Amino acid sequence: MGIPVVPRVESLARSGTQEIPKEYVRTKEELTSIADVFAEEKNDEGPQVPMIDIKDIESEDISVRERCRDVLNKAAMEWGVMHLVNHGISSDLIRRVKSAGQAFFDLPVEEKEKYANDQASGNVQGYGSKLANNASGQLEWEDYFFHCIFPEEKRDMTIWPKTPEDYIPSTNEYAKQLRALASKILAVLSLGLGLEPGRLEKEVGGLEELILQRKINYYPKCPQPELALGVEAHTDISALTFILHNMVPGLQLFYEGKWITAKCVPNSIIMHVGDTIEILSNGKYKSILHRGLVNKEKVRISWAVFCEPPKEKIVLKPLPETVSESEPARFPPRTFAEHIKHKLFRKSEETNEDNNLPKGSS
Repeated sequence: MGIPVVPRVESLARSGTQEIPKEYVRTKEELTSIADVFAEEKNDEGPQVPMIDIKDIESEDISVRERCRDVLNKAAMEWGVMHLVNHGISSDLIRRVKSAGQAFFDLPVEEKEKYANDQASGNVQGYGSKLANNASGQLEWEDYFFHCIFPEEKRDMTIWPKTPEDYIPSTNEYAKQLRALASKILAVLSLGLGLEPGRLEKEVGGLEELILQRKINYYPKCPQPELALGVEAHTDISALTFILHNMVPGLQLFYEGKWITAKCVPNSIIMHVGDTIEILSNGKYKSILHRGLVNKEKVRISWAVFCEPPKEKIVLKPLPETVSESEPARFPPRTFAEHIKHKLFRKSEETNEDNNLPKGSS
């Protein structure tokens, strides 16, 4: 596979350096809002990311089911992000997924390099670090492993880690269960727009075409966390994003003009509404700006799964039922690939271009 163009952040962190290279230092504007993540997570004042119990999402009791769905829809409209609890994926499977990802990143860097991607040639699947291809040359304090995990026929098993032994079995099972959960969520969001339950699922590609891409984000300890970001501020391009983490805080959401630090909620899955659903809903559901902080005490790992429509087959635009004279279409028609290019072009104009890898969803 490819030869790394930038040093792995893990290697930098292990070198004993007390000063991070200038490429990792954020802009003056960003630095004013970066604070100690552990203190931030303990802050109970102000708005908090909603926690949504979806145990009753398919209850036979209509009133119980409707109440559960209403709460989820409200969170998707007001926040676009939430902690899902009682989501139906077993704690044992989640433990296996986390254990396998941790074990891969515990391997020596030279062992992980066997799975290195080659972004310069357009191959983003595999082990990597962000390339400094933006005008400012800025880098993020993270390494990652990125690959397609569903559907089976779209996977490239040659880049899946053979070590640890449970990486492939646990990932396979998690992908199937997460795909089923995505269908349930999409059905609720469809109903919330007054549509048939299967409508959004169909609009993003259905069982055959909706692709699940996983990015394991590895944020090493940072000697100057007040100067760096694990992932810079972004919105997800996906339809939905589901995130696990190792119970180390870092995710921040930009809500009502302020950065809010997400709590670490045991046995939860963080879910983001992505740009794709925001576009289809004509902005009724929100794709929230978010970023990832780092710290000097603990390694943070997150497992983000992006549920993405096919790049060329579907034109994304506000659904006719979401558009009216008083609420005209807020987004022009674009394929998913065109939407990605539009975001990159817009960022390059702001001297902040990135490569075509999905952002970290911290």
